[in-house]
Amino acid sequence: MEMLDMTIDASALERPAGIGDAGQVPGEEVERPDPEVPERARRRTFTAKYKAEVLAAYDAAPEGEKGAVLRREGLYSSHIVDWRRARDAGALAGLSVPRGRKGRDPRDERIARLEAEQARLEQELAKTRSVVEIQAKLSALLESISESAEQQNGSSRPSTRRSPR
Repeated sequence: MEMLDMTIDASALERPAGIGDAGQVPGEEVERPDPEVPERARRRTFTAKYKAEVLAAYDAAPEGEKGAVLRREGLYSSHIVDWRRARDAGALAGLSVPRGRKGRDPRDERIARLEAEQARLEQELAKTRSVVEIQAKLSALLESISESAEQQNGSSRPSTRRSPR
């Protein structure tokens, strides 16, 4: 079997003069979009305050300008419908409360501080009591030693006996 020669002449790919890109307007230089995949879109989130403001603006707008409010804010009519339902159900009032852990009550902070101080003082008292006990025992020991030393000094008189030579 013979193999066919599949070489392509580069001159065959060139376009004749005057023929440009089929989608390009002649005489206008258009920048092509980046072929890279764009970053994944993120869902928009709206605060309760923003929703209430948009609902108020939408409701206050005359009949022919309601669409302008939506276009200006980049919203859809479904947003307005959902937000109205939430507002009527009282959900937007609940959303206005800040998220996260609630701040501590000043009374609770004071109680915690006082309990920590009490624990520290109780430890200090226990140390002081043990030091007093040790001092009392040491004092008693020193007294007994001094008494025994006095007894030894009182009973040990020089002997009159002579030792044999």
